Amino acid sequence: MKYTDSKDHAELSEQFNRDEARVDWHDKTLWFIREKRDKAAWQILEWEQLRETASQIKNNVLSNLHSYLLQFEKNAQQNGVTVHWASTPEEHNELVLSIIQKHGVANIVKSKSMLTEECHLNEYLSKQGIDVVDTDLGERIVQLAGEPPSHIVLPCIHWKKEEIGELFHQHLGTPKGNADPQFLTAAAREHLRQRFMTSKVAITGVNFGVAETGEVVVCTNEGNADLGVQLAEVHIACMGIEKIIPLRKHLGVFLRLLARSATGQPITTYSSHFNKPREGQEMHIILVDNGRSERLGSADFRNALKCIRCGACFNTCPVYRRSGGHSYHTAVAGPIGSILAPGLDMKKNADLPFASTLCGSCSNVCPVKIDIHDQLYKWRQVIVQNGNVSTTKKVGMKSMSFILSNPGVYKVSGAVGRWVIKHFPFIVNNKFNPWYKQREMPKAPEQSFGEWYSKNRKP
Repeated sequence: MKYTDSKDHAELSEQFNRDEARVDWHDKTLWFIREKRDKAAWQILEWEQLRETASQIKNNVLSNLHSYLLQFEKNAQQNGVTVHWASTPEEHNELVLSIIQKHGVANIVKSKSMLTEECHLNEYLSKQGIDVVDTDLGERIVQLAGEPPSHIVLPCIHWKKEEIGELFHQHLGTPKGNADPQFLTAAAREHLRQRFMTSKVAITGVNFGVAETGEVVVCTNEGNADLGVQLAEVHIACMGIEKIIPLRKHLGVFLRLLARSATGQPITTYSSHFNKPREGQEMHIILVDNGRSERLGSADFRNALKCIRCGACFNTCPVYRRSGGHSYHTAVAGPIGSILAPGLDMKKNADLPFASTLCGSCSNVCPVKIDIHDQLYKWRQVIVQNGNVSTTKKVGMKSMSFILSNPGVYKVSGAVGRWVIKHFPFIVNNKFNPWYKQREMPKAPEQSFGEWYSKNRKP
């Protein structure tokens, strides 16, 4: 399933829900990871203190981002790193291409990077004749399938092992029908090792950039970022400007939170520090804005920049778990994507803040305490005020506003509604009612709460 610009979340999630068995499996798998997260968090007595500390460190960063970025640039340059600045995805992609072309190569390896997904780097380089191979196993699977990742930590979580076996048979020549995970992993390792050995340029994302030292930290469970960088002649690290942390010692806070929140692990398998190129190697860091500065100036939405891309909000969200990542038609899906995407293109992503129950579970599990569900609610207000909702939704919301703000009308409407559901249920239980697609309307109560309260309250 691929996301398209012509469909919104409701249409794409309906498409995902046609395969009921997959939806149930997807839901159960992600909830299992949420449970692992809880167990890992509860093993640390100071978990809530860590969350608060991380949140306050990020508050400090956002309040002093300009200074920390300049400090980071200065220290990175002193380490022998070339630092570039890009205000847009186009500038970022052009910088990456210029570095690659300078070295006259046409084949490169790349580790997982949601920033490059945001900038659509793979598609851009492909059009320029550059062959990019994603070396994270999940990313490579969806790349072979011609899909974007559906999850920022588990990019192919929507695929089953039997489907991956068939995909590898088509692209890697593995035996047809072999869906053994160990065998498929070994086949992928052999396939990717050839690319590692022959690629002169390696691209990585960045989990944290340390202002104090000018180094970048990349967290992986497969070691693919390390192998790519150590074998390449050129390392290009692509980093959003919000990934800055002030001091190296602050990694002790964030690394304890990141893996536990993401997969329930006590620590990421590889936390690699890159602070200077080895002898004979070039290292480039590209700092990307792409709307982040604008978001920084918004009191309501700046906290979204605290995100450390752990994916915990995905795993707990009842909507994401049952609608699939591709239904969000944007690089970063889930609750956090639903508050980041409208800041990049409000009209195109106007549907995403409404893809939520506002249950608040996303905010409860966020390791840096982003007020995700509050921002979803605020984005809805902004989107409606800017006229970026359908006529049906506008009329519906205005009608509800009128009814709920007039006690008399509300009382009469409730009585009429109960009467209709009781005597003519087909009026609401039909295909024109979106609720009816998944459930029957509830049985009409004999009396309203107001009537019950008037009858039973004590003087």
